[in-house]
Order: sequence, then structure tokens, then C-alpha cells
Amino acid sequence: MRYVALLRGINVGGNTMLKMSALKACREQAGFENVVTYINSGNVGFDSERSESDLVSSIESAIAAEFEKQVPVIVRAQADIARIISANPFDGEFENHKEMHVLFLKEEMPTDKMAELMEAVEPPERFAVIGREIFCHLPMGVANSLLGKSYIEKKLKLAVTARNWRTVEKLTVL
Repeated sequence: MRYVALLRGINVGGNTMLKMSALKACREQAGFENVVTYINSGNVGFDSERSESDLVSSIESAIAAEFEKQVPVIVRAQADIARIISANPFDGEFENHKEMHVLFLKEEMPTDKMAELMEAVEPPERFAVIGREIFCHLPMGVANSLLGKSYIEKKLKLAVTARNWRTVEKLTVL
């Protein structure tokens, strides 16, 4: 089965630096097949017969052992990425990929936290929670948005990793 691993906070702002070539080699040594990376921000495609939860713990443990870094990892079947793209509630309503982001959660968002997020959203920002993803339309950019202020991680205390729309689209062919 084809999977995509999304590593949180890799090579962003000079923090948690990790060469993609080293990450690729680490995954190949762990027995993953057809390993490819996309850009320098922790996107890894690979084939494996393991379960999603087993893959998460395996990748996080391997990164800790190999690179001495604690990096949260979120895994999706590659087929889920196509589903995520087709489920975008803001499709056709944004001007470019910089306005649209997807936040990937490890687990579905609890109802109380979803309500808290929706109460905090100020137009023109728009958020929609579908399954284990939060779709974010940020027409004014990320910097002053709830996403840019780390509201979801700090206030709601949810583990997420974000990708802009262009990256999400590229994940379908990793």
C-alpha cells in the first residue's frame, strides 16, 4: 500500500534540520519500498504493508534513534490524499495555493474543540473540519491567522502538521 508521511516542523525557520536524502535512506533501511521525498519540509512517500499506527510509531522511533530528534509524524494512505483534495469545501473559492492550507491531525478533532475553533475564526478566514483534516482558507495570509498564531496547537492542544494546497496536490503523486 502507498503511504505519505508528513513530518511536523522539519527544516522550517532553521529548526529541526534534517536532510531529506538522509531521511530517505533511513526509511529504505527500515524496509520501506519506493521511498521518495518532496521538497525539504518532511513529505515522504513510500510503500509498506504495515498499519498506519504502526508506521507512525516506527517512523518517529527511527528519527529519534537515527537523528536524535523528536519529530511528530502523521501518516495517510496516498489514496486518502485524493479524497482530501476532492473534499475541499473551499474548492474554486481561493485565488492561489498560498490562501489554502490543510492541517493534518493524528485523530479526529473532538466536538468541543471543533466548536471552540469555529468560535475563534474571524472573517475573512474560513475553517472546515472534515474527518482528520482541517481545511483553512486564509485570504489574508498565514502570518496573522489562527494558523500563523499556532492557535490549534497551543490553545486547542491538538497535534497537527500543515501543508499549503500546492503541496497537498503534489502528495497525490509521491
